[in-house]
Amino acid sequence: MKLTPLGDSAVVLSSGECLDDAGFARMRTWAEAIAKAALSGVVDVFPAFGSVAVFYDVAHVVSYLHLGTELRAIAEACTQNAVFEPPRTIDIPVCYGGELGPDLSIVADHAHLPADEVIRLHSAADYQVHAIGFVPGFAYLGGLPRVLHTPRRATPRARVVAGSVGIGGSQTGVYPLATPGGWNLIGRSPLRLFDPASSPPTLLRAGDRVKFSPISTVEFARLTPAFPWDQGSVGSGSDRERRVTVLKPGMLTTVQDLGWRGQRNAGVPLGGAVDPFALRLANALVGNPENLAALECTLIGPQLRFEQEALVAFTGAQFGDWPQNQPLRVAAGEVFDFGAARHGCRGYLAVAGGIEVPAVMGSRSTYLRAELGGFRGRALREGDQLPMGNVDRHPAGRWHIDERITPAYSDEPVLRVVRGAQADEFGAEFYGARYRVSPQSDRMGVRLTGGALSRWAGQELISAPVAPGTVQIPPDGQPIVLTADAQTVGGYPQMAHVISVDLPLVAQLRPGNAVLFQEVTLAEAHERAIARERALALLREGLAAKFI
Repeated sequence: MKLTPLGDSAVVLSSGECLDDAGFARMRTWAEAIAKAALSGVVDVFPAFGSVAVFYDVAHVVSYLHLGTELRAIAEACTQNAVFEPPRTIDIPVCYGGELGPDLSIVADHAHLPADEVIRLHSAADYQVHAIGFVPGFAYLGGLPRVLHTPRRATPRARVVAGSVGIGGSQTGVYPLATPGGWNLIGRSPLRLFDPASSPPTLLRAGDRVKFSPISTVEFARLTPAFPWDQGSVGSGSDRERRVTVLKPGMLTTVQDLGWRGQRNAGVPLGGAVDPFALRLANALVGNPENLAALECTLIGPQLRFEQEALVAFTGAQFGDWPQNQPLRVAAGEVFDFGAARHGCRGYLAVAGGIEVPAVMGSRSTYLRAELGGFRGRALREGDQLPMGNVDRHPAGRWHIDERITPAYSDEPVLRVVRGAQADEFGAEFYGARYRVSPQSDRMGVRLTGGALSRWAGQELISAPVAPGTVQIPPDGQPIVLTADAQTVGGYPQMAHVISVDLPLVAQLRPGNAVLFQEVTLAEAHERAIARERALALLREGLAAKFI
């Protein structure tokens, strides 16, 4: 049994077993037992690829060593006493080929087989769910016959229809949502593999067995729901008396809160604000609970008209001449144009009462890749009207906070990191190199360019849990720092993990900025995180006296 830190807010528990029925059953039992134990500070648990990832809030755990002792004890008790549940077998009907499987001929040509034989081999195999990830409900299935192994498409599709069955390398799977994708599409299933209104929201779970059953186009039409779930309609705003109207949307403006805690088991990323500190601060300034939804503005801010009087606060990046880090009263009918960001990348506009779009799976955040949550699952557009919550508290007087509490935002920050699982497989040049931020960066990760890192001879990696802050090294040697919308599992080597208190610095990086990395110990990272939480607690206590 092995415990491996995943940054300063998670730990991965593994046993080194093979990916077989017994191993998956043991990991699932461990995960269920850990979740049931409700350990102090533990906020999320999920099994993946023969391991269990446990996420924790360092401010609410006794100590990291104590948490490790508790996890080992739970796992050992499960191993000694538990009767492992046999895997479920889920049958998934598939209509192969034609318009529903446009890449069947590509797979057939690569395997030097007729299309009918590809269908026979694919549907005859016995598959196992190795992990849920990539997007909510997406199951990575092992067991694809070797002859059907097919490289991913050179150019991914911008949109793959939900239910599409694909082959990517040595794995197969079913796209649960309409998302971008680079796998070869050989058919489509009428089943709904992810539904945020259901409990649990996913049809499959790690360790399940899967069988594919060929069906005709007539049967496909019969089994397809008459009113399929439209992921874009989830989280659509309702018409309320208090609202703000979008006159210009800016470059990328979305509704965000602190994300989906406790949903990684369904392949749902943490999501939420890329700079969670800025969002928490903005909410505090207007008297909101820290997790209420606000607007995240990227590089070019929106133009908004407040239809009713409101109390607002803006934090994070500096946009135009907009006053920061203080509450401001907005008159009914007043228009604000945030302009372009002068420093930083993302700004956060909190409104007293919050942005009250409907919650999806406990969060009002927007997950663009899956068109989930927020306002109709998308970025804001001209003419959108956002509902504002009711307000029962008002600030007394005018004031602003001491900006020394805010992170040291910079165009060339030094990012503190703790070592990753594969750190020993790279040279020390990572810590002496200056990297530049690539324009290809987004809410999933900040891509860096600079001296390529070469991995020394190491074994082939099994995909493993990742988290915001994980620094992955893809084959081209250019680091990627994962951020809020990062997938739950990844197959690239993990060089390091940016510590929690420096994630706001990553969030504010813009193309062309430079970064350096500095290694710190896990204990130092925890000390910094606890100090940050204490400072925020003191701030909230002080602000409480400012509202009546």
